[in-house]
Amino acid sequence: MKVDGGLGVSSGFDNLMESSREQEELGYDGLWVPETSHDPFTMLPLVAHATESVDLGTNIVVGFARNPMSLAYSSNDIQTLSEGRFVLGLGSQIRPHITRRFSMEWSKPAARMREMIMAIKAIWDCWNNGEKLNFRGDFYQHTLMTPFFDPGPNPYGPPRLALAGVGPLMTEVAGETCDVFLCHGFTTEKYLREETIPALERGAARAGRSMDEITISGPSFIVTGNTEEDMEKARQATKQQVAFYGSTPAYRPVLDCHGWGEMQTELNAMSKEGRWVEMARLVDDDILDAFAVVAEPEGVAAELKRRFDDVVDRISFYVPYKGDRQRWQTIFNDLKS
Repeated sequence: MKVDGGLGVSSGFDNLMESSREQEELGYDGLWVPETSHDPFTMLPLVAHATESVDLGTNIVVGFARNPMSLAYSSNDIQTLSEGRFVLGLGSQIRPHITRRFSMEWSKPAARMREMIMAIKAIWDCWNNGEKLNFRGDFYQHTLMTPFFDPGPNPYGPPRLALAGVGPLMTEVAGETCDVFLCHGFTTEKYLREETIPALERGAARAGRSMDEITISGPSFIVTGNTEEDMEKARQATKQQVAFYGSTPAYRPVLDCHGWGEMQTELNAMSKEGRWVEMARLVDDDILDAFAVVAEPEGVAAELKRRFDDVVDRISFYVPYKGDRQRWQTIFNDLKS
C-alpha cells in the first residue's frame, strides 16, 4: 500500500514548495492538491518544481467547471513540468456548486463525465499520435485543432486519469475509463466492499478491462491524539466533517448501506437552517467508528491495514483538525514497515 500526502491550500501559496519538498523527503509516494479556495493548476507547477520523484495529482479538480479542451491543455503542461508524474483527478462536485458557484450547465453527471473523459483522451490522442480531432458527443464536440494550437507529442506521454465517485453510476464510469479511482473521504469499509468495488467491476467489464488496471486510492478519516484532550478535539472535528458530508443528498447511499439513511434527511434540513455546529450531534460514536479509524497513533496503521490492505492501493489521511508532525510520522512509518 502506497502512502500519499496532501497539500492544504487554505493558506494559499505560503510554504507550498517547502511543504512539498518535506513530504517527498519523508518518503510519501504521492502528493494530492484539492480544489477549494485556490486553483490547483496554479499551485502544481510550484509543487512540480519543488519535487523530483513523487507522484502529483489533483484530488480533485472540478471537471464540470471547465471543458475537455482546457483540462487537456492544463494537464498536458503539468505532465511536462513534472516529467511524467501527473495524475489528473477529476470530480463532478454537486449541482448547486456547478450551477450557482460556477454558472455552468448540469445534467446527467455520470454520462457527462464519461464523455468528458473520452473527449480529453481524444484530444491527447490528437496531440500525441497525430489523429484527426473529430470528437462528437452529446455534451461536447471537439472538431478543430490547427497546428498553431497543437502542442505536439508530450515527451512523457499523456497524464494518468483519475475519477472520484460515491454513487454507483460515477464509480462505473471510473471503472470503464480511468487509471485511478479516488474514493471519497465519506466512505466506509462496508460501503467500499459491498457497493464501490462491484460498481468498479461492472464498469471495467463493460470496457473489457481488468481490475488490475485500476488503482484504488482512498483517503481515510483518522481520529487520533497523544492525550485524551487531543482525542476529543479530533473526535468532534471529524464528527463535524462527517455531518457536513452526510447532509448532501448525493452521498446518502453510503448512509443507506448502514441503515442510517434517515439521518441524511435531518442533516440536510439542519444545513439549510444554518445549524452547522449542531449537526455533529447526530453523528454518534458508532457512526464515527464506521467512517474513521479511531485510535492512538501507535494503533492507527494496524487498523488501516486491517480495513483496507486487500482493496486499497494508495492511502492518505483525512484529518480536519491540527495535529503535530511526529504523530503523523509515527503512523506513516508503521504503514510503510
